[in-house]
Amino acid sequence: MIKLDNTINYIVSGLERSGTSLLMQILHAGGVPVAFDMASRPPDDANPRGYFELEGGKVISRLMDGTFPLADYKGKFIKITAYGLKFLPPGTYRIIYTERNIEEVMDSMEKMARIRDEKREDTKTSFIKLNEMVKRMIRARKDVDVLFINYNLIIEDPETQIRKICDHFCWGEADLDSMISAVDKSLYRKRRTN
Repeated sequence: MIKLDNTINYIVSGLERSGTSLLMQILHAGGVPVAFDMASRPPDDANPRGYFELEGGKVISRLMDGTFPLADYKGKFIKITAYGLKFLPPGTYRIIYTERNIEEVMDSMEKMARIRDEKREDTKTSFIKLNEMVKRMIRARKDVDVLFINYNLIIEDPETQIRKICDHFCWGEADLDSMISAVDKSLYRKRRTN
């Protein structure tokens, strides 16, 4: 088991459907402390291994109103999607931020919602703007250390990308083989080549 600094909040983030659940699975498999509540949002067709999140995804609304107990989760990774990072109070944060081909994100969202987005281009533009805004914001914060990682590259070459994560956090004792094994390429179902 890897020991994380219990004075720091650790976060996995990125746009919805960008690979945040996979990152949490990878960390969990490698013995990295993670906090999640599987019962509040159980596995389904969209995420057959689970969402690995807290409070059924209500964290953002609780960050917005100042009631989410971030201090309770120091020393463990939690998942907060990109929009929620706007509401992080001053603190000390280490973030892994994942990005994915935006067309795949859109495809995955449509499949999950079981609807075709009639305003897909507008939605895509909004998500691109959100992604860029959040990245600028976390880069500018002095209390945030961020590692950007790419979902598509994790699927393509899990060993290289997972080593990048372990090197960034100085996790020499991580169970690299178990982390790599957590990447199930058969679950990569919304592949785009563009």
